[in-house]
Amino acid sequence: MKIYGDLNSGNCLKVKWVCEALRIPYQWIAVDTLSGESRTPQFLALNAAGQVPVVVFEDGRALAQSNAIIRYLARRSDLVPADDFLAAKMDEWLFWEQYSHEPSIAVCRFMMVYLGKPRSDLDPDKVKRGYAALARMERRLAESRFLVGDGVTLADVALLAYTRVAHEGGFDLTDYGAVRRWIEDSEAALGLSR
Repeated sequence: MKIYGDLNSGNCLKVKWVCEALRIPYQWIAVDTLSGESRTPQFLALNAAGQVPVVVFEDGRALAQSNAIIRYLARRSDLVPADDFLAAKMDEWLFWEQYSHEPSIAVCRFMMVYLGKPRSDLDPDKVKRGYAALARMERRLAESRFLVGDGVTLADVALLAYTRVAHEGGFDLTDYGAVRRWIEDSEAALGLSR
């Protein structure tokens, strides 16, 4: 299996982390998105949306969108709750992550880290939405060690990717003690280092 990705992308790291947690062998193919490598005809043949990550399986089939990929790779593992309702709650977090968390936190990080913008140049609405996303996570994680059930699931993997580096996008996690604790617990459960 080949993973086409950029190690600077939290969405790509999700796939890498799931493969490593589940001991799924893969070949990493670096794609420099900032230099346009995801817009070449060869890459667009794999994913017409021109986004990373993309996984190409041994039979030649390709799958894009980070949460679809991790959902497929982990479908029979402990990263997906056996209880159907809890699995659906996990999916609820996966959809929310792409709609309400990533568009604010990841975009602010991209602006600051990769485009060199100062925090003062960030879209105030994105900052507000990012803090609203962190507040929702804080409320949930004040009640529970992980987002769904008693152990780490794909919900934690998906939300960890950009939450652990939210400070790089100008987000101060000082007042988010449950989120900070969860970051440490999730990193430990996945065997990640800083």
